[in-house]
Amino acid sequence: MKSSEDSGAGVMSIGTLAARFGLATHVLRHWESKGLLHPGRDAGGRRRYGADDLTRVAIILLSKEAGLGLDTIRSLSATVDRATRHKILRPEAEELRSRIAAARASLELIEGGLNCEYEDVTQCPNYRRLVAEQAVPRVPAHGRA
Repeated sequence: MKSSEDSGAGVMSIGTLAARFGLATHVLRHWESKGLLHPGRDAGGRRRYGADDLTRVAIILLSKEAGLGLDTIRSLSATVDRATRHKILRPEAEELRSRIAAARASLELIEGGLNCEYEDVTQCPNYRRLVAEQAVPRVPAHGRA
């Protein structure tokens, strides 16, 4: 028989909440120290987490999975202003687009090696094209070498 603490509908201890997400309790304490969680306390001073905390932990995990850092997550959770949210998320989206482009290029190189019929992968036309593209001199965005 489950206690009301484990039911998911009531108040949970730090251990119960951490276990629900497969986290160590020190992770929740760290997030609290960063201002991401604000658990209530019982008469003995023990942390008590409710449904809102459960939702917040899920949001933190999803945000981290998307590549956002804890400071960015805290900034996002502290704003309800759309313009501020956009100001925070635009550079994150651009960084993610860059990482996706780099991952696609890496996958193209790897798949080229897998599909190459030559013994020496450096003889494959696709591989040579990718190498030639990489060897092109690049001018930094600010115009200086």
